[in-house]
Amino acid sequence: MQVHLIDGTYELYRQHYGQAVHHRVPPPFAGTTGVLSSTIQLLADGATHVGVATDHVIESFRNELYSGYKTSEGMEKVLLDQIPVVEDALEALGVAVWPMVEYEADDALGSAVEVASDDRRVHKVIILSPDKDLGQCVKGKRVVQLDRRNNTIIDEVALRAKFGIGPESIADYLALVGDSSDGFPGLSGWGAKSASVVLAKYRNLDLIPDDHKQWVNDGVVVRGAEKLATTLREHRGDAELFRILATLVTIVPVGSVDDWKWNGPTDRFAEVATRLGAPQLIERLRRLK
Repeated sequence: MQVHLIDGTYELYRQHYGQAVHHRVPPPFAGTTGVLSSTIQLLADGATHVGVATDHVIESFRNELYSGYKTSEGMEKVLLDQIPVVEDALEALGVAVWPMVEYEADDALGSAVEVASDDRRVHKVIILSPDKDLGQCVKGKRVVQLDRRNNTIIDEVALRAKFGIGPESIADYLALVGDSSDGFPGLSGWGAKSASVVLAKYRNLDLIPDDHKQWVNDGVVVRGAEKLATTLREHRGDAELFRILATLVTIVPVGSVDDWKWNGPTDRFAEVATRLGAPQLIERLRRLK
């Protein structure tokens, strides 16, 4: 059995801005229609167990921990307005939807990965998002990410090739280099290369020595080692906070794998598709039966 887990917020962005390439002003429900279309295509390609996580509100518990964390401020109204619309449309399609309020969509996806990983019937979990945060969920070839825009699979080998570290170090990596999409800066002077080299040796923040001379003794060769070590030593509290922000919560209630089985659209789907101005999706679903 394969499980497909979709980052609905990312997919809404992707579909909306994809339509912007073809229209000066995308139709008001272009993003939602695109999400429905791509999900139907996933089902047509053979997906049987599907879950979609959304950020019902952009803010989460992380905003209480760090004032600079991402908010809905500046987000296009057309996208904000479509969040409940796409949730309702996906529910009408008959797929499992997890709208997040206290937590984020990535937390729901991470929780679903844990549930699926514990189910022996599941031989593969595919996370449909290229988000760096979700790299911490990757496990060998069993749990992978799919970047639909570039049609590339990110398994553990690909992840290590890209970042120079394994899934267990992704949150620590983001704590050091920052994540502009989530609104936290990382530590001054730390970049992708330095974080990769140091974490390849020590794996997590707690094990990185304060003294750069110990790095040298351990065979770590990185430019500006003394300055990097000093920054980390003086700002470990910030790094530890950023790691908390980057670490996925995996206790979000998402049900069981059986709850994610697609059994066809609900009776509401035709009305929803027509209201969205996408009656063609009704016929596409009929061809799936």
